Amino acid sequence: MPETGTISHVIKDRISTIEFYHPKGNSLPGSLLKDLTSAITEASETEESHAIIIKSGGDGAFCAGASFDELLAISNLEEGKEFFMGFANVLNAMRQSKKFIVARIHGKVVGGGVGIAACADYAMAHNSASVKLSELAVGIGPFVVGPAVGRKIGVGAFTTLSVDARSWYEASWALDNNLYSKVFDSIDELDKAIEKLAADIASSNPQAMKELREIQWNGTGHWGPTLSQRAEISGRLVLSEFTRNFIEEFKKK
Repeated sequence: MPETGTISHVIKDRISTIEFYHPKGNSLPGSLLKDLTSAITEASETEESHAIIIKSGGDGAFCAGASFDELLAISNLEEGKEFFMGFANVLNAMRQSKKFIVARIHGKVVGGGVGIAACADYAMAHNSASVKLSELAVGIGPFVVGPAVGRKIGVGAFTTLSVDARSWYEASWALDNNLYSKVFDSIDELDKAIEKLAADIASSNPQAMKELREIQWNGTGHWGPTLSQRAEISGRLVLSEFTRNFIEEFKKK
């Protein structure tokens, strides 16, 4: 696999399966975020596809969030905002999708990965898939993913995750707080459940699903400008000495 990571989009039996992979814990550099956004949009617009599955490769973390290497390379506010707009664009593509999105969460989820799980209409996870919003510990804050995570789990649970930025919360906590729809004890059970649900969705009336999804996502039309503003905040904070020092120390471990 290339060091920049990969995105694949395969359509079979009216189901789009989008898989992202990066050798560093399925972290998400800017190029991968751009390709992931394109794949989600393509799946949404393709008539051949009636349902979307988002998953990641390997058997480690589902998503380690932002690429620390790329964060360190940011040298000005414009570059910082552009990077975090990559996450904003992924979340907006998921929000605007005309098809229901099922997320396969096979391992730990950090930062932007929590946003992806929250934007899925139905997230199924393995019981090892604990979650953490580590942004405050890094010196930033979960600004871009905030609307998605808060919408899914509520203000109280979002505050718990965002303030306690150094702790992992187990998959059972994510299930109890509606981030996950179901949790399974084995990967085989997880995959069978996802396969069945995706097939059921794909056999449903596309127009009915589109209109139901629009109702369920009602009130999120402001996300375009809101996430842009949040990306600018993150882009500014990532330039701070606090964040630079944290990432440098983390990379030494």
